[in-house]
Amino acid sequence: MMTSGENNLRKPPWLRVRVPHGAGFIRMKDIVHGGQLHTVCEEAFCPNMGRCWEKGRATIMILGDKCTRACRFCNVRAEMTGEFDAKEPERVAEAVGKMALKDVVITSVTRDDLKDGGASIWAETIRRIHDAVPGIMVEVLIPDFGGSLASLEIVLAVKPDVLGHNLETVPSLYGRVRPQADYQRSLELLERAHDRGAVVKTGIMLGIGETEKEVLELMKDAIDSGCEIFYIGQYLQPTKKHLPVSRYVTPEEFESYKCRGLEMGFKVVVSAPLVRSSYHSEEQADYLKKRIKHK
Repeated sequence: MMTSGENNLRKPPWLRVRVPHGAGFIRMKDIVHGGQLHTVCEEAFCPNMGRCWEKGRATIMILGDKCTRACRFCNVRAEMTGEFDAKEPERVAEAVGKMALKDVVITSVTRDDLKDGGASIWAETIRRIHDAVPGIMVEVLIPDFGGSLASLEIVLAVKPDVLGHNLETVPSLYGRVRPQADYQRSLELLERAHDRGAVVKTGIMLGIGETEKEVLELMKDAIDSGCEIFYIGQYLQPTKKHLPVSRYVTPEEFESYKCRGLEMGFKVVVSAPLVRSSYHSEEQADYLKKRIKHK
């Protein structure tokens, strides 16, 4: 395993991306910045930002751009604020309408400083989007709300089409990677959402010291918690202050995890180096169309 001082791995060719700046990219930038919105694309230095924005897709991040947690893989600034923008849901809905999408992904920072963890803003955002764009499929990637089932219920009550919450990494690495999170708490959130009838999704990063055995055990835990959709991608170090990459996982290994996941019972597994939770997958889109049609 790489030590904290060893960060000289050369990025392999499959992780090198071109950042386009065409008309689609500029249009998306105008919509996002014009609405005074934050995106996980920019805040997390997502490698797919150019590709997605060029196609008119952006993952909007609500509840501000400061997080009350300090996960060592994440580039979002850690800070306790106690403030939130009550008009943000309206601006988000307006921006989503301008994007003219059939589906959208909304995520947020973690707000342990708010009484309900921001759940009420989450619910209002989902309602506003549905009102602004009837028929749109809304996928949410929520924090753990500090384990508050009441806050989770507030979000589930407005019926997002997909309820995502990332496990991020294997439990043995939580203390080093995301010390303020709790693996069992996250599994309980996923299970509760599944029990309430939500389509449940989670995702993890590879390349920070996990073993294959641990990854497969985590996938089994996710299945047992009711997850139908599972995403796997390569961890990329945002800055030198963040956790170093222990290794670059090959595309062949990602494909192997996809096959294993489908054998386990996941309905959709999206597994590749550049995959992120908000990655637009045709497999997921096709599955959701069929699932919702047969509800």
